[in-house]
Amino acid sequence: MAQTHFGYQTVDEGEKARRVRGVFDSVASNYDLMNDVLSMGMHRAWKAYAVAVANVRPGMRVLDIAGGTGDLARAFARQAGEGGTVVHTDINEAMLRTGRDRLLDEGLALPTTTCDAEHLPFADNAFDLVSVAFGLRNMTHKEAALAEMCRVLRPGGRLLVLEFSKVAAPLAKPYDWYSFKVMPWLGKVVARDEDSYRYLAESIRMHPDQATLKAMMQGAGFGHVDVHNLSAGVVALHMGIKC
Repeated sequence: MAQTHFGYQTVDEGEKARRVRGVFDSVASNYDLMNDVLSMGMHRAWKAYAVAVANVRPGMRVLDIAGGTGDLARAFARQAGEGGTVVHTDINEAMLRTGRDRLLDEGLALPTTTCDAEHLPFADNAFDLVSVAFGLRNMTHKEAALAEMCRVLRPGGRLLVLEFSKVAAPLAKPYDWYSFKVMPWLGKVVARDEDSYRYLAESIRMHPDQATLKAMMQGAGFGHVDVHNLSAGVVALHMGIKC
C-alpha cells in the first residue's frame, strides 16, 4: 500500500484517514473553544476575511467542504438567502453533528452530508463557490480533492482555500516554539488531549507552502489563482477561478 504522512510520521494511506478521523472525533466537542484559545481569537478574523472575499450573493449555490462546526456555512447561508443553497459537508461525523446542531440552534437548517472531498457526491458544474477552511491539509490526496472541487464548480466559479501556510522567515522560530511547546500544552490543559494538538502542529508543517499550493490549484484546473497572506503567512487564503 502507498504511504503518506500523518504529521511527521509515515503511515499507510488507509491508516492516515482512520487516524485523522480519530483526531477530529477527539477534538470535536472542544473545537471552537480551542480555536479561540490557540489563535487568540484570530481564526474569526481569518474566516471573516474569507467570507468578505467570497462575496456570496443572493441565490448563489455554495459548497462548504470540511465545514466542521459551520462558521463559514452560517455566514454564506445568510448571504445566499432563501433563494440560494449552502451545502455543509465534512468527512468526520462528530464534527458535522456538532456543526449541524449549532446551525439548527441558530435557526439554519442547511443540507448537511458526510462526504469525502476526494470523491464528492455532486454533479459537474453544480456550484458557484466551493470553500474549504483548515481542512485541505488533512486530506490524503490533495490533488484529487482539488480536482473534485474544480469539477463541481461551474465555469467561472471560484474555490476558496483558507489554510495554515508558511510563516514569514523572521517569525519562524517563535512560531515553531509556540506550535510545538505551547499548543500541545494548551491541548493537554484545556482539552485533555495533548497528542491531537501535537499532530495539528505537525500537519501544518507538512502542508504545501503558498507557491506550491497555488501551482497545485492551477494543475487541478484553476486558470487564475490569487494568494492572500494573513498574519504574516501564518494563514493564507487561495482563491482560484475555474477555467
